Amino acid sequence: MALIHSLEKEGNFLFKYRGQIPVILFVAAIPVIYFTPIDWMSDNYKMVWTIAAIALSVFGFVFRAYAIGTTPKGTSGRNTKKQVADVLNSTGIYSIVRHPLYVGNYFMWIGIVAYTFNIYYVIIVTLAYWLYYERIMFAEERYLESKFGEDYLSWSLKAPAFIPSFKNYIPSSTPFSMRTVLRREYAGVLATVIGFVFVEVARVYFHETVFEFPDFHMKFLAGTVVVTLILRSLKKYTSVLKDKERD
Repeated sequence: MALIHSLEKEGNFLFKYRGQIPVILFVAAIPVIYFTPIDWMSDNYKMVWTIAAIALSVFGFVFRAYAIGTTPKGTSGRNTKKQVADVLNSTGIYSIVRHPLYVGNYFMWIGIVAYTFNIYYVIIVTLAYWLYYERIMFAEERYLESKFGEDYLSWSLKAPAFIPSFKNYIPSSTPFSMRTVLRREYAGVLATVIGFVFVEVARVYFHETVFEFPDFHMKFLAGTVVVTLILRSLKKYTSVLKDKERD
């Protein structure tokens, strides 16, 4: 099999199972947390690192939410079985980067990874993320090129694959829809909060030999669960979160 076809096949396979990556990160984080010393860290140092980690995840969510909220129907979905693209997104956030959802995912996850206080784990996950998603992006772009031809090639010459560039920014042709964001992104937010709580609980257990859930973390998690259940119910049983132009 030619290398180009091999990479495309691998990318399509990885595309189907990309949702399992957070589970892998959680499992891999356990020994990292165990072997990461924190006794030398001052409270101020921990606070700065914690704020930076949370900021990374928040930035990732905002970046991803803007992409989701300005994307027309038929693209950038949570589909896992195959590639979907009824139209080529080339305005708004897609005019500065070709894969904004994966950029958002990276920052949401790397925030959790950074919360382990282990810079080596951040580097390892960054490299692993690139190797994994490089193949997915390759497969997606092969699909888009075959479907949209010269339109895709012209767009790809202007918009970078992963590192945003604002020099060719074009305002979005699709208005931002908060309903779309609320309908589609609550699960990702819950997973991120669970990730931070998981790391904190594991750290307390390994370094203080006490299995407990910090009050602030549990209150924040409980609030997120409540909001998630409300949004899930609205999505499933009502039309409150539906957007006629996106559904």
